[in-house]
Amino acid sequence: MAKQKKNGPSATAGRSATADRPAPGDIDQLIHERLRLGIVCALAVHESLTFTELRELLQTTDGNLSVQARKLEEAGYVTCQKRFEARKPKTTYKLTAKGRAALEDYLKTLSEMLPPLEQLRHAARSDSRDGLFSRRPLPSEG
Repeated sequence: MAKQKKNGPSATAGRSATADRPAPGDIDQLIHERLRLGIVCALAVHESLTFTELRELLQTTDGNLSVQARKLEEAGYVTCQKRFEARKPKTTYKLTAKGRAALEDYLKTLSEMLPPLEQLRHAARSDSRDGLFSRRPLPSEG
């Protein structure tokens, strides 16, 4: 009998994920990758972008952009339209409603993570010796 693969923190956090999107509070790993996040964010701002425009905007290679855009397309986050203009191929990408919803969920999840990170940052800056990051003697110093 094959083991079922558990994806991400939802398996341990007691949250249920749908087939379309991760559970609330989980980071969408598909969008979380730097270049894919760049693609989705760029398309959220622009109605559509050509392959060349995306490549230049994100300062990446043809191969890398092609691979990452295809993953987003397979997930239904973007659409890809290919046509010819003056005998040259022109590929145009658009963000889908599913992709926009996934980006909104991703940004909401990040914003939920920020307050605890801000508290941690504040504790790290604190001059208090009894704070979370106060220096404690090592066993070898005892």
